Amino acid sequence: MEKNRNYFIAIALSVVIVLAWQFLYMNPRIEQQRRAEEVRQAQQATQQTQTTTAPAPADGTATPATTPSGTLPGASSQQAATISRADALAKTQRVEIDTNAIAGSINLTGARIDDIRLKDYHETVDDSSPIITLFSPSDTHDGYFTELGYIGNDGVGSVPGPATVWTAPAGAKLTETTPVTLSYTNDKGVVFNRTVSIDDHYMITVTDKIENPGQEAITLSAYGRITRNNKPVTPPVFVIHEGFLGVAGADGSLTEETYKKVEEQPFVLPKATGGWLGITDKYWAAAIVPPQDKAVETRYTHFTDGQPRYQADYRSDALTVAPGQSAELKNLIFAGAKEVPLVDRYETQYTIPKFDLLIDWGWFYFITKPMFKLMDFFFRYFGNFGVAILLTTIVVKLLFFPLASKQYASMANMKRMQPKIEELKAKFGDDRMGMQQAMMQLYKEEKINPIAGCWPMLLQIPVFFALYKVIYVTIEMRHAPFFGWIHDLSAPDPTSLFNLFGLLPYDVPHFLMIGVWPIIMGITMFLQMRMNPTPPDPTQAMIFTWMPLIFTFMLASFPAGLVIYWAWNNTLSISQQAVIMKRHGAKIELFDNLKGLFKRKPVQSK
Repeated sequence: MEKNRNYFIAIALSVVIVLAWQFLYMNPRIEQQRRAEEVRQAQQATQQTQTTTAPAPADGTATPATTPSGTLPGASSQQAATISRADALAKTQRVEIDTNAIAGSINLTGARIDDIRLKDYHETVDDSSPIITLFSPSDTHDGYFTELGYIGNDGVGSVPGPATVWTAPAGAKLTETTPVTLSYTNDKGVVFNRTVSIDDHYMITVTDKIENPGQEAITLSAYGRITRNNKPVTPPVFVIHEGFLGVAGADGSLTEETYKKVEEQPFVLPKATGGWLGITDKYWAAAIVPPQDKAVETRYTHFTDGQPRYQADYRSDALTVAPGQSAELKNLIFAGAKEVPLVDRYETQYTIPKFDLLIDWGWFYFITKPMFKLMDFFFRYFGNFGVAILLTTIVVKLLFFPLASKQYASMANMKRMQPKIEELKAKFGDDRMGMQQAMMQLYKEEKINPIAGCWPMLLQIPVFFALYKVIYVTIEMRHAPFFGWIHDLSAPDPTSLFNLFGLLPYDVPHFLMIGVWPIIMGITMFLQMRMNPTPPDPTQAMIFTWMPLIFTFMLASFPAGLVIYWAWNNTLSISQQAVIMKRHGAKIELFDNLKGLFKRKPVQSK
C-alpha cells in the first residue's frame, strides 16, 4: 500500500509542476500581453476611423517593379510602416471582396491580397465589437499580405511583381459567384491574365495565364509569398505552435519553425513537388498552395532592413513558354479561420497533402482529433459546447471503465489486505528486506498487483492533455458559451470569490480570480481524495489534504471548459469508485473521513 501511494504522489507532483509552470510563469506573461493587445486594438480602432480622399499610385513598398533575376521579392528594403490602415487602403486602386465570410479588397498594385476581415468573428464576445482583421497593407503597423508574381530576365521583359499595376474591369467585385480577371501586358508584349475566384469561406483560387506573342521562347519562374510585419502580441505557449509551417512534397512531413528561430537564421526546405506553406496564429492562418505539378523551393525568413518583417515564400523551377503559346499556373490561397471541418474539407477537395495539420493537434493527434470530432458531434446535436464537453467526458469514462474497474478493485483489495500487512509490519519490525519479501509473497498468494491502480491514471493523463489541447487550440471553442456567467469556454471563469462573485463593486488581482467553477472543481477533488483512507505518513497526509486547494488556485486561470471537464470527471469518478468498491466489499471511507475532519482529538494527559 505504501508503494502504491508513492506512485500516486509522484504522479500528482508531476502534474503540480506542470500547473505551477503555467500559473507562475505563463499566466503573468499572458496577462501582460493581454493588456498590450487591448492597447493595440484601441489604436487600431482609432486608425480605422481616420479617412482620406487623396489616392496615390503606389503602396509604400520600395521593391522595384522588375525583380532582379534570381532575387525573390522581400529581400529588398521595404519602407517602415507609418500610416493608418484607412489611409493605406485609400491610396491605391482596389477591387472589392465581399462574400458571406470575408470583407476586404485586392490591391491592384502588385495584385496583393492585403485587406481581409473575417465577418463571422469578433474581437470579443460582444457581437458589436469590431470583426477580426487578418490582412492589412504593407505600409501599416500590422501589415500582413499575400502576393504572387514572377522572376524573369531581359528576354521576357518586365514581369508582375510588387509594384506592377494591374488592370481590372470597371466595377469589378469579387464574390462567391463573380470571379475577377486582372490583366497586365509588359514591355515585350507578353500578356498576363490573372483570374481570381473565392469560395463561400476562405479559399481563394488564383489562375494565371501567360501568353507569349513574340518570336522567341520566354523563361520565367513563379513565386509566392506571405509577409507580415509583426508576430503575434500574445506570448508563445508550449501547447500550441504559432509561426511558420508547411509541407514540402506530396509525401513530406509537417515542418514548423518559430519566429525566434527564423530571426536567428533563415530556414530553407528541400526542393519538392507538391505541398504548401504558410504562417499560423492560434485561431487564424494564411497559406499558399503552389502549383502541385511544379517543383518549388520553400523558405522562411526574417528581414530587418527598413520595415522588419517575416516572410514565408516559395520559388518554382523555371517555366518556358514557346512563341505563340501560353502557359497556365494555379495557386490556392487560404486566409481565414482554422475551422476544423472546413480545413479537412479543403484537404480532400483540393488534394492538399496533410493540410489538416494547419491546426496544431499536437503529439497526441490520434487522441486529440477524434476527441474533437466526438465533441463536435454532440455540439451539432445539442448546440452547446459545454454540454458537449460533459457528454464527451461520459463517453471517455465509459471507454476507461474496464481500466478504472481494475484500478478501484486493486485499491479495494489493498484495503482488504491492510490488516495482514499491519501484522507483517509488527512481525518483521526494522527488517525491511524480510518485510518486502513477505509482502511480495502475500501479493502473490492473493493475486494482487500493488501498482495496478496506477496504470489507469497514467493512461488517462494523455486524454486530459488532449482535451486541454482541443479546448485551447480549436476556434470552435473560441467565444463558445456554456450556461450562466460562462460566455467563453476558452477563457478562464470570470468570477472571483474575493469580490463575492461580482456582488462587491471592485476588481481583484489576476491571481485572486478564483471563480465558481474552480471552486466546484476543488470541492469535487477534495471529496474524491476523501474516498480513500488518510495516509498514515504525515507528509503524505499533508499533500493529500492541501492538493485540492493548490489545484483550485492553479486551475482558476485555465480555460473554463477544462475546469468544467475536470469537475465533472471528478464527480463521475466518485460515483464510479463508490459502485466498484461496494461491489468488492470494500469500505467507502468518504463519510468517516468527513466526520474525522470535524471531530476533536482527545487531549493526552501528561
